[in-house]
Amino acid sequence: MDLLQAGIDYGILGLLGVLSIVALALAGERWWRFRTIAVSAFPDKLSMEKSLTRHLHLIATIGSNAPYIGLLGTVLGIMLTFYTMGTGGFMDAPKIMAGIALALKATAAGLLVAIPSVVAYNLLLRKVKVLLMDWEIEHGRKEF
Repeated sequence: MDLLQAGIDYGILGLLGVLSIVALALAGERWWRFRTIAVSAFPDKLSMEKSLTRHLHLIATIGSNAPYIGLLGTVLGIMLTFYTMGTGGFMDAPKIMAGIALALKATAAGLLVAIPSVVAYNLLLRKVKVLLMDWEIEHGRKEF
């Protein structure tokens, strides 16, 4: 069971930590790219859209899956607490509550990764739409 506890602490929380860094790095790179983009440099709207939406799907994937990874850590932590209760015999309430509280840290970590990722994705997607509208205004036509 020590292996399971280490898996929760280092595996699940470590994975969430890596995902948060990846999402932050991708969002920062996209934001920087959007600030320096020249709308007139693109001959057609589709090539511009392809360039603008690069890596946005990864931010959305991290944002949508991080809560599930956190929930997995919580389920494993609660299973560990129940297993310890079952094999150790009688346990007092403070030990049970401490085990469950530690298990819930994985869900909290998942939410701490997901919420900023989803917000960043939505802000970046809005910026993509604005830049595409700027292209349409500059080129005086719409492509459907």
